[in-house]
Amino acid sequence: MVEWTDSERAIITSIFSNLDYEEIGRKSLCRCLIVYPWTQRYFGGFGNLYNAETILCNPLIAAHGTKILHGLDRALKNMDDIKNTYAELSLLHSDKLHVDPDNIRLLADCLTVVIAAKMGPAFTVDTQVAWQKFLSVVVSALGRQYH
Repeated sequence: MVEWTDSERAIITSIFSNLDYEEIGRKSLCRCLIVYPWTQRYFGGFGNLYNAETILCNPLIAAHGTKILHGLDRALKNMDDIKNTYAELSLLHSDKLHVDPDNIRLLADCLTVVIAAKMGPAFTVDTQVAWQKFLSVVVSALGRQYH
C-alpha cells in the first residue's frame, strides 16, 4: 500500500480540480499516438489515424482521451486502494485488449507533459513529485495482471 502525505493528496486533488478533461484528455492521447505511432495499433476501430492532423481532429480519439481522464478520477477517489480499484481495468487491458503496459507508461508521460504545459510555472518540482508518484501507482495497478 502506498503512503500519501497530506501535501501529496492536496497537490493531486488540486491538479484534478483545475483540469479541463476534454482538452487535457484529447491532447494527451493525441500526443501519445503521434509521438509513439506504434500505440495506434490499439485504436484500429477509431478510423483514419494516418497522420497528426487526422489524429488531432478525430472525435473518437478526443472522446477516449476524456474517458481516460475520468478513469483517473477513480484513482483520485480511491488513493488508498488504487490497485484494487483498477483490478477490472487491468484485466481488460491485459487479457482482452492486450495493451503493452509500456504503452500505458508512455500515455502517462504524455499526460504529464500536457499538464505541465498547461500549469506552467505552477507545475513545481513538488507538484511533479506528487503527480509522478500518483501516475506510477496507477500505471502499476493497470499493469498488475502482467506480473
